[in-house]
Amino acid sequence: MIDELLRPFAFEFFRNGLIVATLAGALCGLVGVYIVVRGMSYLAHGLSHAIFGGFAASALLGVSFLLGAGVWGIASALAITSVTRRRPIGADAAIGVVTTASFALGLILFALFGHSGASFDAALFGSVLGVSLTSVIVIAIVSVLVVAIVSFAYRPLLFTTFDPEVAAASGLRTTRIEALLMVVFAISILVSMQVLGVTLIAAALVIPPTIARLLTSSFSQMLILSSAIGATCGFIGMNLSYHLDVQSGPGIVIVAACAFLVVYAIKRPIGMQRAAA
Repeated sequence: MIDELLRPFAFEFFRNGLIVATLAGALCGLVGVYIVVRGMSYLAHGLSHAIFGGFAASALLGVSFLLGAGVWGIASALAITSVTRRRPIGADAAIGVVTTASFALGLILFALFGHSGASFDAALFGSVLGVSLTSVIVIAIVSVLVVAIVSFAYRPLLFTTFDPEVAAASGLRTTRIEALLMVVFAISILVSMQVLGVTLIAAALVIPPTIARLLTSSFSQMLILSSAIGATCGFIGMNLSYHLDVQSGPGIVIVAACAFLVVYAIKRPIGMQRAAA
């Protein structure tokens, strides 16, 4: 039994995938707190779909996925921020327009130029087969960078997240802070796509913070808990995906969903008792 559980660790691609999945889970859990607290869970779906358009374009042009999809994702994030700041339409509508158009363009590029098959499925649902040492290094650097940004800009980010209008009235440059958050979201999604996939990465951004919110009302504790939950789900989900012979994204998401159900089942009676009291 133990030998069977340890057998995948003999393969380099699995070890690389496990590291990336664990780091991606922690990273998505960290940045996802800001998404959940602001009530913008649809942003996670939107940006991940927008980056898919960049993935298709980079495959078509023969350039690096990180370069093509990265530029595309950051441009989409900044476009959403620009439109919502001018307030001609709501944030949800801006995200819907920009991101669905980008995703549709990606699908059209794949259909027209025939770049489908394994790479297409991997982009949608995640795969560990293409995870290299370079991927490990990139996500490690991005994780350190995001943690540094969250640590050094903790108070402005916190203020802008909970009450952007009061933050702006207090003299904070909320436009720059929100743009920084959007770029952080886009980069985090970009480096996590390889193991989670476009269609499932939103769950990694939303479920761990939601679980953390059920466990604590402290924002700082929520950041730590969500990161730990995301990393644990990534680690367990990657092992589960290997033994069940399924893609990595579904394995990670189903573990996170089960964790949510367990925590919710435990916390719901407690919340009902408090409400009754």
